[in-house]
This record gives sequence, C-alpha cells and structure tokens, in this order.
Amino acid sequence: MPTNGQHQLQRQIPELSSLPRALYARAESLSAGSWTPPHQHAWVQFSYAISGVLGVHTAEGSFFAPPQWGVWIPAGVEHEVVTSTRAEMRSLYVHCEAVQWAPPRCRVLEVTPLARELIKSFCQLPVEYPQGDCAEARLVQVLLDQLGQLPEVAFSLPLPRHPRLLALCGELVERPDSAATLADWALRLATSEKTLMRLFQRETGLSFRSWRQRMRLLSALGALEHGQSVTATALGCGYDSTSAFIAAFKTLFGATPGDLFRREGHVLQG
Repeated sequence: MPTNGQHQLQRQIPELSSLPRALYARAESLSAGSWTPPHQHAWVQFSYAISGVLGVHTAEGSFFAPPQWGVWIPAGVEHEVVTSTRAEMRSLYVHCEAVQWAPPRCRVLEVTPLARELIKSFCQLPVEYPQGDCAEARLVQVLLDQLGQLPEVAFSLPLPRHPRLLALCGELVERPDSAATLADWALRLATSEKTLMRLFQRETGLSFRSWRQRMRLLSALGALEHGQSVTATALGCGYDSTSAFIAAFKTLFGATPGDLFRREGHVLQG
C-alpha cells in the first residue's frame, strides 16, 4: 500500500457489474506512481502499455509490460496494477465465453502491429457497438482472433510460496544490486546451498541465478523509461559491466535498451 501522501494516485476501478458487450475498452493516462488496490474481475482483462511500463502483481508473481506489450489477466485472479513512470494504458475487458481458448494464468503478450491498429480502431467504437452482421461486429471478431495469436514472452517474475524463501525474494527485489550469493543466503537460512538451490527451482521454476537475472532486468525497465542512462541503470540493478547488462537485456527483451525505448521516442544515454 502506498504511503507518504501517495493515496491521491490510487486509480479508480470501474464499477461494472457486467460488460455491455463481449469486448469493452478503457483508455487511461496514468501518473508516475499510480496504483490500484488488490481486486479482481468476473471477466478477462488485457492491459496494454502504449507508453510507460505496467506492473501487475498477483499471488503467483509479478508481470511487467514495457511499451507495446500487455498483461493478460484471467477472470477471478486478484491483482494490483502499478506504474513507476507516466504511462498510457489501454485495457480490454473480455467476456470469458469469447476467449475460451486462453490458458487460465497471467501472461505477458507482445502486441503485434496488426493487433495494435485493431485495438486503436476498437477504442473509437461506442461502448454499445452494433452487433450482428455489421462492420463493427466483424472488427471485434478479428480483434479477438488476433488476441489469441499474440506471442507470449517471459516478462514475469514467479514468486515462491515458501515463507522464508518469499522473504528472501522480497529482499532481493528491494535491493537488485545486492551481491549476496546463493551460498550467503544458504548460510543465513541455516541450510545447505544444494538444498536451497533445489527449493528455489521447485518453488519458482527457475534457478536462483536465472530468477535474480530476470528480476534485475525487469527492475531496470522503470529506470530506463524514466530516462536514466544505461550505465547508471546497469550499476543500479547489480551489473558491473554495461556490455553484460545490454547483452542480457537483449536476450530477455529481444532488443537493446536503446532500441526498445527508441521505438517510443525516448533517447537513452550511455
């Protein structure tokens, strides 16, 4: 829960008892530090970042959407949405019956150029758009078909349920530049390094090293979007080498920091 006078940045959750149509759109301009309290919907939500970085937090983990990516949130999943920088967000609310093909888990999806234009066109339709054999209904069906084909990307950070391991992960998120090793944490938790390694893999599906690297790279998104230099960002999330940071960033996001944020008109400093 935000503190220190940040309550004014709480976003209002739409008071909808049901959706007026199979697909409903919501456009928002979000201030830096905007947030929602934990909530859930009776429908699927797809929140897409036109600019800025969205963070969606659930009991299973955290999901991050840089510009031109979006987070798919199944119906009934309790979640919070936060933005560390200013952001332009488009949310689609979808009847569950219209997307029965979707797996029942949160995912981060890449918004293709075609899907982006379809979303833009759909947002211009009235809330109660015409149904039946008409252009508007066909646009909706094509958009739903395209949503089903969006590629999934690994911009999530799974969280363990084991209490002591969850506390460890929380500390790492708070201090992404921490140099503590798995051996250091094993000593602190009074267990062997091998046991902790197995527990981490079982609880998160990732090795300790892979989890920490992903956490560090995801933590870098907000700083880069805010205009911080690549070098300062690399140091701030625990990398000693800018080139190593850029290489790891490109492996996860498919683009260098400069390429990713240049698409949105940002010019990053080295």
